[in-house]
Amino acid sequence: MAGERQPFFRDQLTQVVAAARGGWEVMRHKGPSQIQFWFIALAVGIAAGFAALLFRKGIGWLQSTLYGVDDPRMLHSFAEGLPWFLILVLPIIGGLIVGLILHWFTPDGRVRSVAEVIEGAALADGRVEQKAGIASALASLTTLSSGGSSGREGPVVHLAAVISSRVSDWIRADGITGRDLLGCAVAAAVSASFNAPIAGALFALEVVLRHFAVHAFAPIVIASVAGTVINRLEFGDVTEFHLGTDSALAFYVELPAFLILGLVAGAVAALLMRAIFWADDLGNLIQRLTGIPRWLRPALAGALLGMLAIGFPHIIGVGYETTSAALTGELVLHEAIVFALLKGIAVGVTIAGRMGGGVFSPSLMVGALTGLAFGIIATSLFPDVSGSATLYALAGMGAVAAAVLGAPISTTLIVFELTGDWQTGIAVMVSVSMSTAVASRMVDRSFFLTLLERRNIHLAAGPQAYLLAMFRVGKVMRGLDPDRDSEAEALLTLIEQGIYLDRHATLERALPVFERTGLDRIPVVTLAPGDAPPALEGALYHVDALKAYNRALAATAEEEHS
Repeated sequence: MAGERQPFFRDQLTQVVAAARGGWEVMRHKGPSQIQFWFIALAVGIAAGFAALLFRKGIGWLQSTLYGVDDPRMLHSFAEGLPWFLILVLPIIGGLIVGLILHWFTPDGRVRSVAEVIEGAALADGRVEQKAGIASALASLTTLSSGGSSGREGPVVHLAAVISSRVSDWIRADGITGRDLLGCAVAAAVSASFNAPIAGALFALEVVLRHFAVHAFAPIVIASVAGTVINRLEFGDVTEFHLGTDSALAFYVELPAFLILGLVAGAVAALLMRAIFWADDLGNLIQRLTGIPRWLRPALAGALLGMLAIGFPHIIGVGYETTSAALTGELVLHEAIVFALLKGIAVGVTIAGRMGGGVFSPSLMVGALTGLAFGIIATSLFPDVSGSATLYALAGMGAVAAAVLGAPISTTLIVFELTGDWQTGIAVMVSVSMSTAVASRMVDRSFFLTLLERRNIHLAAGPQAYLLAMFRVGKVMRGLDPDRDSEAEALLTLIEQGIYLDRHATLERALPVFERTGLDRIPVVTLAPGDAPPALEGALYHVDALKAYNRALAATAEEEHS
């Protein structure tokens, strides 16, 4: 009897293994089903959550090792008692290490961050550069541990995107699946970094995917919850910041003041973003004029940061201690103003120096300091009808961060989740709405989209602008008809007149040529080296270009409304 059971169980096991292999092959070639995708989303969320946790723990360990501080959150206070030469030297060494990492492992010596993740979602089927992404994470880890003045959310988001890109390549995911997996990874990373599951999910939808499609919501929420669980298993269910006890809003009389704060915060956010871009342009100019190697640029930036940190150590690292001091009203007016100005300078030096890191945490700090300064002035002018200055600090923190990220919804929620104070929602929402309205008119909607616009990647205007850049002329053109010599002669005549398109050009360049010339077809050529004439390859018809564009618009609309 026992002998009869063994072949039966062996046959059953063989069938299960065969079914599993068959299912894997189907998923590899045809993509995962909905249920399979949810399990993959959960796995990606867990992996991204652990990556974010390890990144945060790595910063804390390195800061403790380099500076000798027991609690990295109190680095500012501890650094005030350190020898000045240590504060000066550490950012220089860190910058040198960062420069070498980026020089060896990235083609352009730049750190990858949230902007590249947004670009990958829009233009690369949810994929980002993997080798450069890992190098960027190591560079940002070094920067934040050795005195750089930026945030950890940018590197964490891109590191999570590297994980999702690897999985997408592994399962041969199409564009929609790849973008959804990217959103899952980003949501989990943000949630694990800040213990903010709601904001993590909405950040992925609002900032990275830039739509709220129903089909993406469930897996992204699953991944976001997974990231939050990982954070809470390590740190517990605690908020990042603790507010003072007095945060009452003086009925509705005070709301006009928060409208004004929103205007001020929007201007501050725009100034912060433009300062970073000005610093980057200045750094490029200096590098071009002096001829310094690109791997040395972060070290020089580290020297500037070190000199600044000797007198003002609060600029070191993420800056949560100073942000907490602003939210609890422990700073006076001149400290809030000076610290905000110096933090803005330090962030500009760090990012323009190609040292890495993100802008979210610095914008929280600058916003809290701006709000506190505004609140101190407002409550002193109208003491009878105003509440606590710390409430203005909270609203200012959300207002500046929302304007920088271009994400009013997720930023409003993340402020609530970082502080645990849900009673002041009206004040925060009022300030956030005004700040984003003001800042979006001064930049291209957000820091990330403006950064991409500076690289001639036009995502701010929406799919109708960037989809044209996704189609190469060589993929849309028609080949030459050997039976129609007259057609080839007409195309050669246009080439002699200087009217032609390189086969590697995009429709973004081709459509203006149709509009300018009024032609229904334009010759497509392969450019030859030297003075050799271009070789005719075929013709791009106006109707074919418009059809490809319309199909892409329809596919995008279908994805966003599915």
